[in-house]
Amino acid sequence: MIERYTRPEMAAIWQDENRFRIWLDIEILAMEAMVRQGWIPADALARVRKKASFDVARINEIEKKVKHDVIAFLTSVAEHIGDDSRFLHVGMTSSDVLDTAFAVQMRQALTLLIREAEELFDVLKARALENRGTVMIGRTHGVHAEPVTFGWKMALWADEVRRDIARLVRARDVISVGKISGAVGTFANIDPTVEEYVCRKLRLSPAPASTQVIQRDRHAEVFATLAIVASSLDKFSTEIRHLQRTEVLEVEEFFSAGQKGSSAMPHKRNPVLSENISGLSRLLRGYSVTAMENMALWHERDISHSSAERVIAPDATILLHFALGRFRGMMGKLLVYPDRMRKNLESTHGLLYSQRVLLALAAKGFSRETAYEVVQRSAMKSWKTGRPLATLLWKDRDVRAALSKKEFDALFDIDYYLKNIDGIIDRVFARKGGKA
Repeated sequence: MIERYTRPEMAAIWQDENRFRIWLDIEILAMEAMVRQGWIPADALARVRKKASFDVARINEIEKKVKHDVIAFLTSVAEHIGDDSRFLHVGMTSSDVLDTAFAVQMRQALTLLIREAEELFDVLKARALENRGTVMIGRTHGVHAEPVTFGWKMALWADEVRRDIARLVRARDVISVGKISGAVGTFANIDPTVEEYVCRKLRLSPAPASTQVIQRDRHAEVFATLAIVASSLDKFSTEIRHLQRTEVLEVEEFFSAGQKGSSAMPHKRNPVLSENISGLSRLLRGYSVTAMENMALWHERDISHSSAERVIAPDATILLHFALGRFRGMMGKLLVYPDRMRKNLESTHGLLYSQRVLLALAAKGFSRETAYEVVQRSAMKSWKTGRPLATLLWKDRDVRAALSKKEFDALFDIDYYLKNIDGIIDRVFARKGGKA
């Protein structure tokens, strides 16, 4: 699953080689701190640095017997180091290694997610600027409302992705916390200076307080962030799916030569990428619930969170990385159909201008209720008959009594609705870009 769903660099974060390498780094850094304090001989550290290594297959073999991953790891390392292995893991507990390493892995993963989200921002920005004048109907409740542009829609999405980037950066800060405080987190058998040294070297902050584990509200916040980012992608993908419906067909996922949409119907061109992203987002929202369930542990620790995290951490980061990349590629190749947008916009025979007429009548002294009633009765006729709203309204004696023909005709100018669109788009991208 790893190679299929992500770039190899994300997969590598969660593979045993990287995990055990971080564990070994933590153990040696702890030794370095103790040497600095004069608690361990410097020559022992030099020998450990020279000999320290591990064998993944051997660790797995040992774990089958001892049923403890950190003990299996330390045993494998000791087989390479020899007698100096007695200076490893002094005063430490397994969670010092596990939780601190997990923070490093999550930090690595979030860095890749931030990079992918920044690339998505760039694509959305390009599509926004390219389509700033591509007019389409805006919809509320799925029903035609008033005009917007496709570029405006892309700027809206880019602005949300920028917030997602900021969320991911905050999540990386929240999770960048380590602990080397020993059993139940009291530093009884290890000095706080060791924790400070190890964390500084790993670009982490020491947890101000911990039990035997780092408190899982941090992790819950991170997984909630991943779920929010995935939900943004779900929101965007759902819009693409709606706009690709045959009756709408204002945009369409790129359909490559030789691609097939259905085993039964040769004509099908389905929004499969968008649907795939919507499905993956459901998994990510579920993982956030699991992370919140992991917050409640017995007393100073248990391991009920551990088995869940071994599933949700690689899955969530890998899936979101994949989804971001898939959506970015999809948006880069998205087919946009301005002519169809214009045709759909005109399909309601001018109903989109109803509010402007209402406001014009109100400005002439009509109460809002009366103006609304006047415009609505013609609008309902237009819905039923398909006749242009302007034609029906001009036949209304109340309208003719309030407005000259010149004033009336001026109300049906689509540019009126678009006059601030460029300003909105420019305001979005005038801010410092999507880079974190």
